[in-house]
Amino acid sequence: MLPQFRRRPLVHVASGLIVLLGACVSASATPAAPTPSSDTQPGRAIPLQGNLHITSPGTPHEPYNSDPPTSGPHVRWVAQWGVHKVPIPFEIQVHNLEDGGVVIQYKCDAPCPDLIRKLEALTQRPELLAMPKALISHEGPPAIRLVVAPYPTMKFSIALTAWGRIDTLDTYDDARILRFIKAYIGIDHHPASEK
Repeated sequence: MLPQFRRRPLVHVASGLIVLLGACVSASATPAAPTPSSDTQPGRAIPLQGNLHITSPGTPHEPYNSDPPTSGPHVRWVAQWGVHKVPIPFEIQVHNLEDGGVVIQYKCDAPCPDLIRKLEALTQRPELLAMPKALISHEGPPAIRLVVAPYPTMKFSIALTAWGRIDTLDTYDDARILRFIKAYIGIDHHPASEK
């Protein structure tokens, strides 16, 4: 003899389905855990402000969205690659970044000859000189697309900038600085119409 199944009233079946549907909707409405940023490149990305050419460093323009800047209005010439003993106007150094350079700036609240010596030595680092994309040569020996200069009023001890990227440090960290330089040096950022 076959077992007999009791028939459930339609109301009980419908109630069960509603409870089950509610549980599914509730589970899908639970916010997912935030996903970590997929940006694993050195430094922090800064929104780009374009490549507008201006006539001089004193020409009025929109304010930069980072300090020091990583893109935006700039003059048509670059600062000489290498070591500088005086601050470089933002409107000049931004063009160095557009040309694939990395700018390293420092602030010393007290004399810091060791820090300055380490930063300046980066412009002659053999592993950077061995990177073809890092080099620029017009006349004379090739130079690394690197600028090292003081920036006495910035908030940080060291700021590394490349086109659209920034990293700031409180103390010298050779590995971190080299990783930043190697990631961004030599990448041209001129609009296609200027290439």
